[in-house]
Amino acid sequence: MAYSFKGGRMSTQFYLVILLVGLGVHTVAVGGAAIRQEMNLENGFTTLNHSMALLQRMESLLVQGNGSDVTLRVRTISTDEMKVIQAHSLVLTLQSDVFDEMLQNNNNSFLVLREPQDCAAVFDKFIRYLYCGDIAVRLDQAIPLHKLASKYHVWSLQQGLTRYMTQHLSSDSPAGHVVGWYQYAMQIGDVSLRDSCLQYLSWNLSSVLQSAEWSSISDELLMSLLQRSDLILYSELDLYEALENWIEQNQPESTMVENALRAIRYGMIPPQHLFRLQKQSPLMIKYYESIRDLLFLAFQFHSASPIQLAKYFDVNCSIFTPRNYLSSSWGAPWVINNPTRDDRSFSFQTQLGPSGHDSSKRVTWNALFSPRWLPLSVRSGYGEHGALQSTRTEHGRPRIIVTPATSSPDFAGVSFQKTVIVSARQQGKMVVRHVYNFHQSTEESGDFLVEADLQRRGSEYLIDNSLFLHVIVKPLYHSLIVSKK
Repeated sequence: MAYSFKGGRMSTQFYLVILLVGLGVHTVAVGGAAIRQEMNLENGFTTLNHSMALLQRMESLLVQGNGSDVTLRVRTISTDEMKVIQAHSLVLTLQSDVFDEMLQNNNNSFLVLREPQDCAAVFDKFIRYLYCGDIAVRLDQAIPLHKLASKYHVWSLQQGLTRYMTQHLSSDSPAGHVVGWYQYAMQIGDVSLRDSCLQYLSWNLSSVLQSAEWSSISDELLMSLLQRSDLILYSELDLYEALENWIEQNQPESTMVENALRAIRYGMIPPQHLFRLQKQSPLMIKYYESIRDLLFLAFQFHSASPIQLAKYFDVNCSIFTPRNYLSSSWGAPWVINNPTRDDRSFSFQTQLGPSGHDSSKRVTWNALFSPRWLPLSVRSGYGEHGALQSTRTEHGRPRIIVTPATSSPDFAGVSFQKTVIVSARQQGKMVVRHVYNFHQSTEESGDFLVEADLQRRGSEYLIDNSLFLHVIVKPLYHSLIVSKK
């Protein structure tokens, strides 16, 4: 029997109310329903939870179309494809004020909705969420579902999808998805999602450079990455070569190429590689005049001691600022088995600095990890000869201290920033979870592994019951330019 829109809507409301009331007074356990009982033995109080049965009935209501009073005709933009869904106005209006307004202003028993192809393909999943409150999502469906949730003001779904994307940045997909999510976040102005994507790309750039996703990076995203000092990759030379490949595949305008080339930190590339690039890199040969001044400055940096260079040049600029390089010249990996057991230490060497002048000078560093380190105010400090005295307590927090094994006059005019990279396994892949920067101790950052439960064997911070770290030492030069009076 056909109903007018208003009459049909009222009958559907009555139908749904009867369904809910009937479920509420039904005291017999329903097959497949989760029953939660809260019992008070003294007064006999019990709560029966048949919510799963309600979800099953709501889904059945949608699938069978019983009592439907509105037809949704979902037309794909630019095609003749149309999907028809029998729905119930009460459910739509309860979940979406946009649907409520559309139905209030509509005199027919159907709504024509025009959606782009990706949104039309998942529209039935979107409607099912309105009925059941749950949804199965694939990586490639996150954006179209988020678009629908935003368009129809289904805020719970929108927020859930944002969390889903933030938590699945490391998931594997054939062509990659993080770049696409970043571009979408930029488009809709979602700062939190944008920053999460940008941080993931920055901290896992080594793997990104080797993936198909690298070539899909936009001009704007590329420049955002190149300007960051927290990039984690093997070397600056790797970044230059990846940029060369990106330019070859995307063929951007000359101005964009020049800006990108000027964002490379040539002072961090050893001089022998700079000489090779000058003669063998088609990109550098073509745009040599655009970066001549930077190359000249880099060669000056490599030919003189940094302290001499600092008297005449501003060494605080980006060309002399290291990123987080994973090569052995800059640091070493450190895998700590059973990290809560006791204090651990290890030694490693780095190059004194990236300058060619210092390439043969090595610095030995001592690193100490303590799972329960006392705050600085109550620590016993240093013993004789500068040896570290580790005071532990069951109520302390994890700490790492990195100090040079010996002092040297070569340290004049330079401070050393230490960076500890904490890796973890997410969705079956090793990714960077945290990055901590400090001068001597992670206590300076105040939040080192503050959320990590290292006692729990299945902790998300542990891989096979081990803590995977990488320690990097970055020399930062101080300008000695004397201003003229």
